[in-house]
This record gives sequence, C-alpha cells and structure tokens, in this order.
Amino acid sequence: MINIHSIPEWFPMRVTYNRELKIKDHLDQLSIENYIPMHYELVGNGEDRALRRVPAIHNLIFVRLSQEELTDLKMTRRELEPLRYMMRPKEGNSEAQEIIRVPDRQMENFMRVASAEDERVMYLKCTNFLEKVGQRVKVTNGYFAGVEGVIKRIKNNRRVVVQINGVAAVAIAHVPSDYLMAID
Repeated sequence: MINIHSIPEWFPMRVTYNRELKIKDHLDQLSIENYIPMHYELVGNGEDRALRRVPAIHNLIFVRLSQEELTDLKMTRRELEPLRYMMRPKEGNSEAQEIIRVPDRQMENFMRVASAEDERVMYLKCTNFLEKVGQRVKVTNGYFAGVEGVIKRIKNNRRVVVQINGVAAVAIAHVPSDYLMAID
C-alpha cells in the first residue's frame, strides 16, 4: 500500500518575519524544489533607490516535498523552523482544519503566470471577490498558451485569473478573447 504522506506535493508555507529568501537559500542548498513569486519593485530612499527583484507576496514560499519529509525537515533543521503549514477549514466540517496542498497542474499554471516579469501580470492582494463564479478558460495562443484560469472582472476589465484558493492569485493583464477557449 502506498503511503500518501510520502508522495511529493506542493505546500504553500508561511514564513515568519520576511525570511522567505533565507529559507529559499536553505531549500536550494538541499536541492528541494521551491518557488517564491517575485516581481520588480523600487527599493530604497532618495538617490539609493533601485529596481530590485523582491517577493511579490511576503512571508510565502511554496515547497514541493512529501508532507512526511517536510515535517521532518521543519523539526530537524533549525534554519527551516520558521516554515508554517497554511491551513483552511476542512470541507464539510468548518471546525476542523486541514493543511493546504496545491495540485501540480494548478501550481504549474500559477508559476507560469507569476514568472512573467512585466506589466502583463498583476498580483491580487484582496481575493474576497474571487469566490464569485467565473468562466473557466484555457489560453490557446500567445505567451500564456496552455495556462488555465477563470475570467474575473478586475478594475472594470475582464482578466484571466490563476488562483490558489486561500493563498494567492495572479491575473493576466490582457488576453484577446479569440485566444481563450471555455473549459469545464
């Protein structure tokens, strides 16, 4: 029988005190797959201002490992102790909590869109409106061909949004209508 806790999965993890880049360095040294959504931002004051790549969503890192291995690392490696599992109410039992896991395909879509380093992508800080039902689509042409998401109205414009429920969302600024195919 296969132990489901030994299968690698994507886990969104909270990291305390903006230490996500330090944690990423440690995970990279251990050859553990991880991802931090990054973007360019003006950092500094006055003449010292410079455009730098910084985390787009602070205190968040995605780690791909089995839950068993990840828990073991958190308990045995002091430098990884700041990692915290993200939880959500268990379906059908609002009082119980479960660890959030992200399916590989959903994570691939999110990383593909979040990795575009230009004005085509916007991170959504307030995700309350994302619970509204929207048309699921697949981008069929252009830079984002193959990406699946949901059409949502943001700032009076229709955008393709790729979201990880309860964690993060990123929207593609503009995709021509003829590049979209409705999916179930």
